[in-house]
Amino acid sequence: MSMKKSTHEKRIGPEALTPSRTAAELIPPHATLEQLKTAARKCKACDLWKLGTQTVFGEGLPEARVMLVGEQPGDQEDRAGHPFVGPAGRLLNLALARAGIDRSQVYVTNVVKHFKWSQAERGTRRIHKKPRYSEIQACRPWLDAELEIVKPEVLVCLGASSAQSLLGRDFRVSQERGKLVESALAPYVLATVHPSSILRAQDEDSRHLQLEAFINDLKKVAQLLRAPAKKNRAA
Repeated sequence: MSMKKSTHEKRIGPEALTPSRTAAELIPPHATLEQLKTAARKCKACDLWKLGTQTVFGEGLPEARVMLVGEQPGDQEDRAGHPFVGPAGRLLNLALARAGIDRSQVYVTNVVKHFKWSQAERGTRRIHKKPRYSEIQACRPWLDAELEIVKPEVLVCLGASSAQSLLGRDFRVSQERGKLVESALAPYVLATVHPSSILRAQDEDSRHLQLEAFINDLKKVAQLLRAPAKKNRAA
């Protein structure tokens, strides 16, 4: 009888025999944001850790009044290890300033903490790929933990992936953008576009109109911040 191992047996190594721990299992009890960030570096709850250069966790003060949640880090965020530092992040900063929101009041994060990408057919450019629902769900415990610590007064979903992750898969940003949504996640919850969608506008005029609409959505957030503080129902 041949002692030669099958192709399937050759593929099995120590990692294949050790099941990945879920994100929830990695979260320390009563963790701080810094402890969460450290724990998230070890997350292998989905396969995106194999693509991303590093985990890109949320950033901001634990007492931030506003939390902005995007889809996932982009190419520059993946390389730098910080959220919203690429072109979309710079546009977000401009819009926040135009809306009268102090960036120090804002905690920024993403529903997915690793960059999902594919190689361009030519050159070395890494092309953004939309995360699957299973990947978003695998990463969800980290976002839930961030919400539990920050307890934002205003929660803003940037783009469809964020909104559908937090507000339900049937939620449509195109229909509900800028409107307050009833949710136990925060006293005030609304959704708008992701700033990256503005960068993809077909021409300068369209880009200008989309930016102004985005700023108007953020001005609604600024108005909420000027109103008497409302206790976070998630507290």
